[in-house]
Amino acid sequence: MRAATLRGLYAITDSKLLSDGRLLPYAEAALKGGARLLQYRDKSSDDRRRLREAEALRELCARHGAQLIINDDAELAARLGVGLHLGQDDGSLAVARALLGRQAIIGATCHARLDLAEQAVREGASYIAFGRFFDSHTKPGAPAATPEMLEQARQRFSLPITVIGGVTLDNAPDLIARGASLIAVVHALFAADSSSEVERRARAFSELFAHN
Repeated sequence: MRAATLRGLYAITDSKLLSDGRLLPYAEAALKGGARLLQYRDKSSDDRRRLREAEALRELCARHGAQLIINDDAELAARLGVGLHLGQDDGSLAVARALLGRQAIIGATCHARLDLAEQAVREGASYIAFGRFFDSHTKPGAPAATPEMLEQARQRFSLPITVIGGVTLDNAPDLIARGASLIAVVHALFAADSSSEVERRARAFSELFAHN
């Protein structure tokens, strides 16, 4: 999957939300529903479990034609030959690019700042991520981004743009219309009572892109 073709639902797992055995079935449900990227987000120090879960997620992504992205662990991403997402405090994007190679998908958190996006582009990012756009369970204290800033970013950058932070089925269409290439979702996707509901939600998010 080339960076230029990145478009659609970006499902982000949450270790706190999916800590009771739901990670793999819920992740597969999101992929069945059309998620194009799946980010493994686990800040714990249990390296063995993280490797085991990431390997399983990589196989699921391969089965469904999607791409696995590892949050904040360039070494794990390199070991598995998958993508990487870096926050502003997660290390050098340029170093990660050198480690993972030219073809790897590497995303960068840019909060609500176009200057951070410019830096990420220079250092070799595959996509740039802005947010939070709305009240967010996962990033409650993050600086607020605006739809107007998204439009400015779309005019300035040719890379795919990811939006995150309180994105729902109700507010996502406007963000897509204003230039979002990828809709990153955590709670609105995975805070569900069943894997079938996760799949239904994922399909609904994915279908939004068919109309934009």
